[in-house]
Formats: sequence, C-alpha cells, structure tokens
Amino acid sequence: MQLTDNFDAFNHYLIEPLGKKHNRAAFCSGVDKLDKYFQAQAGQDARKRTAAPFVLVEKNSGFVAGYYTLSATRIKLGELPIEITKKLPKYPELPATLLGRLAVDQNHRQKGLGEMLLMDALYRSLQSEIATIAVVVDAKDNQAHSFYEHYQFICFPDYSHRLFLMMETIAKMINSD
Repeated sequence: MQLTDNFDAFNHYLIEPLGKKHNRAAFCSGVDKLDKYFQAQAGQDARKRTAAPFVLVEKNSGFVAGYYTLSATRIKLGELPIEITKKLPKYPELPATLLGRLAVDQNHRQKGLGEMLLMDALYRSLQSEIATIAVVVDAKDNQAHSFYEHYQFICFPDYSHRLFLMMETIAKMINSD
C-alpha cells in the first residue's frame, strides 16, 4: 500500500503525543462526538493512561489539524475468521491495539492527513513493546468503514462496523514503503 504522493503537505505537519501546549478548543472535525471527546476528555484519558492521544500539528502555527487515540483491547478467538485463527495460538482471547478515534479538522480535509494519521497509528502499534496481534477499529459510519477497508482492514464476521488489521499485514505495509 503506497502512501499518498502529497508528501510536500506532510512536511508542514508533525505528529506528537497530546500535551498541555495543544489548543483543543479550536478543533472541529464536524463530528460532534469526536470533537467533544477531544476537547473535554482526551487530556484526562492521557493523564490517567486509559488512552494515548496523538495530535497532528501544523508546524508553523501549532494548530491541531487532527488526532487519534490508541489503547489496549482484546479479541476473542472465536470472533476472527477461521482462516486467521488457524495461524494463531488457541488462547480464548488475544491482545490487540484499539484505534479508538481518528479525526481531521474540517479545514484540513482533502490533504491526505487522515491517511497520515492512520499510518502513524499503525506504525506506532507495530513498534510497540507490547505484543498485540492486530489493530482494531469501530467504524462510526459507512464513510469511515470504506476508509479503513481501503487500507486492507477486514470486518469481523459478526460485527460489520468493527474491523481489524493483522500486525503481519501492517508490517508488510510499512516495510514496503
């Protein structure tokens, strides 16, 4: 999977852990639930270590153009497709990384920044010292579902809104670039 060829735009941004210096109040993705979480809850989740929020910051202005969160989750072995479970240890539950939220400010759309955030989240998940077998997402709507499917995420057989991407696939994606 090749990244967008919009690398010039990418040079104007950096991704870093959410901190006190980041202005969350001005962020507006147009999705009320994602905006409220980022503005009111993300800082507390970071401090209490219930989620790790990362922000996409415009280098010149410091404006937060997007964010995502990572946290731990688990997958029940029986929730995965049989062709995948054949290759896994037969534990009843397996560790995974939850990509809980991903949002881009509406003034920064159509620049490939959603892809930039996703690839950074996948890279951080792969590089983690905590072993997990996959990254899991819960698509909030059909547009989000299509976005994740474009990057090879697979639907859980019994949960059409929940998708996963195996670490093996992530490693191939990242190492092919």
